Amino acid sequence: MVHDCEAEVWRTKDGRAWRIGCRAEIAWIDENTPSGLAITSAIPPVFEAYATLEFPGSGDHDSSSEREDPDRHNASVLSVLSEHTAAQPWWLGYLEIGDDTDVVFRDAPKVRTRIGWEYVLIEAGPEQAGVWREDADWKGVLPDLMFPADHSWLVSTLWDDDWTCIGGSRELVDAFLAHPDLRHRVREVDPSDSDATPPGHTAI
Repeated sequence: MVHDCEAEVWRTKDGRAWRIGCRAEIAWIDENTPSGLAITSAIPPVFEAYATLEFPGSGDHDSSSEREDPDRHNASVLSVLSEHTAAQPWWLGYLEIGDDTDVVFRDAPKVRTRIGWEYVLIEAGPEQAGVWREDADWKGVLPDLMFPADHSWLVSTLWDDDWTCIGGSRELVDAFLAHPDLRHRVREVDPSDSDATPPGHTAI
């Protein structure tokens, strides 16, 4: 079932109710991300700076096992985002890529993009982003889509990519580039580049 925005939908978890997002919440993304290999296929061209962040263990990096630890990676990503975000709700999007996908609320209506991808979109925050997905498959536990209510940044992991695309302020991207546990897997990307695929990776 697709959430058409005609009425609010809520689901209960952790002792409280959470609002389920409809297509209106992602229209600003969906209507400004054409198909292709540029970073603007994942992130609208509205931000000061852009970068890609490879998943732990997905590339040939000479790094300590500590820095490649998925839990450390997740905590670092959420820490950087939280430090550069005013107090407000975040939208967390979980992409359904098969019957076994952990989308947190299996029975919740989904938002469907123009190319047919379906997400369960939930208004929550960084605490939930780090723990709600229980099935830590190769993509990890973080949501496939994250952005704050004010749209000041966007983090998006597309269907089969083993990296995440980031758009935000100059300060946010600089923080990723400088983070000791992330910087060896972060690469700044020019939005005018036709292919944002990190070296050694393949876009599917």
